[in-house]
Amino acid sequence: MSEVHQAITAHLQKQHSILKQFAELEQERERYIEEAVMLCQNGKPFTVENINAVTKKMNELAKQGVVPTRKYVTAEMVKEYVERITK
Repeated sequence: MSEVHQAITAHLQKQHSILKQFAELEQERERYIEEAVMLCQNGKPFTVENINAVTKKMNELAKQGVVPTRKYVTAEMVKEYVERITK
């Protein structure tokens, strides 16, 4: 019975670790999105490279089945979003 308990505990710890990593990456991704939106609103050049680098890490975690995937962001998506919120 002890082996089953240890296996369950290890599994839950792994899932918790994945969820924690995902949450941290989500915050980082949102920060980069906000930065790109702000730059775009101010007519300054921006890139989505950092957003998508984090997205890639999140999607790698998602392959383990615990967390959802995230869409990659294009510069056009940022521009369209800025247009929507400034109307």
